[in-house]
Amino acid sequence: MGILTDEKTQIYDMSGVEWARVRLRESFDEVASLNPDLRIEQESSGEFVFMSPTGGESSSRNMEIAWQLMSWTKRYGGVCFDSSVIFCLPDGSKRSPDASWITTDRWNALSLVDRKKFPPISPDFVIELRSESDRLATLQDKMASYIQNGVRLGWLIDPSVKKVHVYRPSNNPDVLSNPEAVSAGEILQAFVLDLRAIWHAG
Repeated sequence: MGILTDEKTQIYDMSGVEWARVRLRESFDEVASLNPDLRIEQESSGEFVFMSPTGGESSSRNMEIAWQLMSWTKRYGGVCFDSSVIFCLPDGSKRSPDASWITTDRWNALSLVDRKKFPPISPDFVIELRSESDRLATLQDKMASYIQNGVRLGWLIDPSVKKVHVYRPSNNPDVLSNPEAVSAGEILQAFVLDLRAIWHAG
């Protein structure tokens, strides 16, 4: 992951490989449209964050998480999203969680135009999956930011140590060590993520 903070027009990943060329005075929407193959986020301060591509194991884990969440959503309702969506959060940041879910009522309250673009809404529930290139502290800050922006439940899943960090409003994160499953409780009733496939992917 690289963070863009100055007037340079070359963007590099952490290994020094150039990814893209952009005009930094462009808006986030313009940068995203010029680079459709890149995962781009924006901090509330205005900094652009270019996310590293995932490897095979992380991609497989993401698919497993998305499939389980989609299966639950089809049965119980709401709207779920994969990592390609970008949400415009109240503090001005733009985020793309690995998986997320919003109640049907909140989603339908958005205009059709807002639903087709980058939705100006905080999800009710988000999941972030740590890959080998992700710094834990960076993801922890990101999870705290989700909660500050109105997310009701967040899971940070770290396969490298088989831990799940559970974030809720008005509570310090709970850390579960090597759980076989994790429950969303009252936020998504009856949704239990089976983690065995996540721990043993690859």
